[in-house]
Amino acid sequence: MNAIRPAPGSQASLREANRARVLGVVRQHGPLTQVEIAAASGLSAATVSNMVRELDQAGMVGLSRSIRNGRRAVLVSLASGGGLLAGVAFGERDVRVAIADEAGEILAHQLMPLQADHVADDGMERAARLLADLAETVSSGVENIAAIGFGLPMPVDAVSGEAGSDAVLPGWRGVNVTKAMAGHLRAPVALDNTANLAALGELRAGALRGVRNGCYLKFSYGVGAGIVINGDVFRGSAGTAGEIGHVTIDENGPICRCGNRGCLDTFVGSRALINSLAASHGPLRLKDIVTRALGGDVGCRRVIEDAGRRVGVAVAGVVNLLNPEIIVVGGLMSEAGELIMAPLREALDRCAIPSAAATVELRAAELGDEADIVGAIHRASVLSHTNISIS
Repeated sequence: MNAIRPAPGSQASLREANRARVLGVVRQHGPLTQVEIAAASGLSAATVSNMVRELDQAGMVGLSRSIRNGRRAVLVSLASGGGLLAGVAFGERDVRVAIADEAGEILAHQLMPLQADHVADDGMERAARLLADLAETVSSGVENIAAIGFGLPMPVDAVSGEAGSDAVLPGWRGVNVTKAMAGHLRAPVALDNTANLAALGELRAGALRGVRNGCYLKFSYGVGAGIVINGDVFRGSAGTAGEIGHVTIDENGPICRCGNRGCLDTFVGSRALINSLAASHGPLRLKDIVTRALGGDVGCRRVIEDAGRRVGVAVAGVVNLLNPEIIVVGGLMSEAGELIMAPLREALDRCAIPSAAATVELRAAELGDEADIVGAIHRASVLSHTNISIS
């Protein structure tokens, strides 16, 4: 038998529509205060308060205490059946996993080194094993994982669920990660680029919180960007937006691993920086370069400053195109602090439209290495609630 629906245009119909709008906003953005829900939904504060009270009484949302801008606040989140959320973030040489509760609070996390040339099956098997171990540490099991947020440091096709690059992690090329990982753990998977996940993490709990239009710059072994438009991460038509590392800055430059010439990564990626110091410093890791630069090593400082200037030129293009409010810089290279930020800012000011450069703020990331994991947990949270009824 079909349920009787309120007549269109009636008070009951309007109330139902308002409840659906509140739930839709929380589903899209994750836990929010009532003030944030009102701003995102266009509803009045009084209407949001009434809808949240009704939804709470119906068991459709949960309320939890938190801190927003240094003040106490109550967060509204979608109710769930008490399942766990999982986050997985691959680097070129490691994988980090985390388990969180239904509110997105991380309960346990772990990192495992990987071979640079590992294949997808091996990587996913290890990630699944780590998640199983973590679930046990919180007195649960993998069968209680409701959803998984999964990040790779490469272009991914959000439509097909496939990894899409021969250049980074070639052992993953063409693998349907969404389907394969869901098979390992019997839970739905949301696949994304790790720069997008880091942008999402900073947007929900870090330096991009409250920003409508911004950019997260992940500057580590390569350079990637997560773009925020209208308060949400913009992924493009197939999930590959933000590949700033493959912007051509010298069409006669070195061949990039992507097959093009003169990409930004060929000048500021870890291989380029390490090779530029090999003759004078011998074999170094990227972490060594940052540490030595902070310790006063003139050669390492010069390499980092030069990299900052080149990235600043590319970022100026982003500023000209998108006119963001905030650019957040994260990743291993951001640990160099002003050694990287000052030349980046200088190049941005020199190359961007003056009015755009004058209004954009450059910030250091707040979440550090955890940004992409926080974003992955948020993706898992949204995915776990996509089938909740709103009527």
